[in-house]
Amino acid sequence: MKRTPVLVVGIHAGGVQMLPPTLRERIEAAQVLIGGKRHLAAFPAFTGETIVIAADAGFAVARARQGWEAGESVAVLASGDPLWYGFAATLRKALPPEALEIHPAPASFQLAFAALAEPWHDAALLSAHGRPLAAMLPQALAAPKAAILTDPVQTPAVVARALIAAGMSADAPCAVCENLGADNQRVLRMTLAEAAQQEEFAALNVFVVWNPRPRRPRPPGLPDEAFITLAGQITKREIRLLSLAELALGADEVLWDIGAGSGAIAIEAAISQPTACVYAVERRPEFCACIRQNLVRLDAPNVQVVEGSAPEACRDLPDPDAVFIGGSGGRLAELVGMAQERLRRGGRLVVNLVTLDSLETLRRLAPEAQVALAQIGRGKTIQSSLRLEALNPVFIFTWRKANGQ
Repeated sequence: MKRTPVLVVGIHAGGVQMLPPTLRERIEAAQVLIGGKRHLAAFPAFTGETIVIAADAGFAVARARQGWEAGESVAVLASGDPLWYGFAATLRKALPPEALEIHPAPASFQLAFAALAEPWHDAALLSAHGRPLAAMLPQALAAPKAAILTDPVQTPAVVARALIAAGMSADAPCAVCENLGADNQRVLRMTLAEAAQQEEFAALNVFVVWNPRPRRPRPPGLPDEAFITLAGQITKREIRLLSLAELALGADEVLWDIGAGSGAIAIEAAISQPTACVYAVERRPEFCACIRQNLVRLDAPNVQVVEGSAPEACRDLPDPDAVFIGGSGGRLAELVGMAQERLRRGGRLVVNLVTLDSLETLRRLAPEAQVALAQIGRGKTIQSSLRLEALNPVFIFTWRKANGQ
């Protein structure tokens, strides 16, 4: 049986009249037409089966796959470039590339920068549309300019307030580009502070922000004295640097710091990778207060404090690329098992241990892991002589998740 690829057509606010006649004819001749209500309304004379793409797109995806497998002609209508935060990206997870024929329209980002007469090769292209702001903020703060898709909940005003709260200047210039490509297209230029106060924007918009002071990576290695802590409970600088090297956090990755204490590991990782998302998980309220003070003092807006006991406190966090366990509260085996399960392929788990019993527990769980013993002596001057003052020895346990695990 010959299968016809699913026809996926991008439409911008200019409407279906912007489509080539041959493409419109193919859409009208399809047996199944899938799209949002606004897109389907553009084909009132269509006589075949229509499927509305709802918040849960699972049914629409399943119907598209069923139609392709059965040899039906299926057409899908989407906004702009369907492969950019669009429905075609969702379809691609369920269908092979040969099952899709995609005709993109200009993406909303392209139309926004064209309306602004602004080059955009150096812009961060981000989305707050149905996505957590926490995943978008680090990238916006690190970019000289960012274009952000919004939605009816996370409006330009909401995004502007979040950017200001994360440390971006309230005087930063921005623009809201509304109804791009339509007759009622409008571009509103203002400051971030003004956008934060204005609630009325068209539902279809792109929010563009120019960041006067984008965040740059800073190498780790702050002195222990840079951190506010209690009772000296902090991962010492030398051990911190070795542990961070094993974690090998990359740009845009996710790190969990479990038993974060003063937040030293989380903060150093975050400032070395400003676009990473770092979660400092700590069950003791007094230490959470220390972390929050350190975040303000050391300027690490891409760290989120999660107050609660792991593993329960990690349940709703995004899957990590790296996990550091500095404190286990007596639940070490449980935490390691959870980290091994949740880590993405190629992810790293690093645990600092001070007792042989704990090390033996982990060796039973992951006998293939790498173990190093760090014995650090710090130079200390006594009169005119130098002696070495030993820090407590620490085992650094590193486990890497293979691609097939």
